[in-house]
Amino acid sequence: MSSPALIFDLDGTLVDTAPDLLGALNAVLVAEGRTAVKPADLRHLVGHGARAMLDEAMKMTGAGVGSEELQRLVDAFIIHYRAHLADESVPFPGVVETLAALKAEGTRMAVLTNKPHELAVKLLPALKLDGYFNSICGAGRMSFNKPDSRIFHHVVEELGGAGRGAVMIGDSITDLQTGRAAGAPVILLSYGYTPEPAASLGADAIADDFRDIPALVRRLIGN
Repeated sequence: MSSPALIFDLDGTLVDTAPDLLGALNAVLVAEGRTAVKPADLRHLVGHGARAMLDEAMKMTGAGVGSEELQRLVDAFIIHYRAHLADESVPFPGVVETLAALKAEGTRMAVLTNKPHELAVKLLPALKLDGYFNSICGAGRMSFNKPDSRIFHHVVEELGGAGRGAVMIGDSITDLQTGRAAGAPVILLSYGYTPEPAASLGADAIADDFRDIPALVRRLIGN
């Protein structure tokens, strides 16, 4: 019987990207004459994509902007972030050793993120994480993104099908909605980038430490 398919979110789940996201966001804000936001503000801003993050950041630091102006800011953000996306970003504790152990067991793994695909496929190699995954799917690779169940099923098929089962592993309501829409169990990491505590979102399991993932997967879908 084939191994389970584990589908991981990226930002806030595998990698602490907050420092570099904050740097890019503040570079745009300062260039626009706005006040830089603090790290504590980022938890509320990250997780819904660059456009939503910049829209909210502009409102937090002054007047909001229209759609065309917002797109200009998003473009500036992407340019800055692309050049600095791995300056300070690091895998969360336990990620590397856990992924290595899972891969050694033959577990099939993929990354499914709403981070732009071009940035996801640049970040993972920069942190030497790409070798653990048989599929990487970021926003823009397909015409639909999380929480659309089609993107989850597409990635699972790239891994060769559900096998003993497929599990969505993330940190946010978007990841929960993706798993629910696809009919898959969901594990949420409690340390991620979401304004709502992960424990309040209704996931099938909550992990405070990434190293808990293998045991939780076994509990949800069996040995």
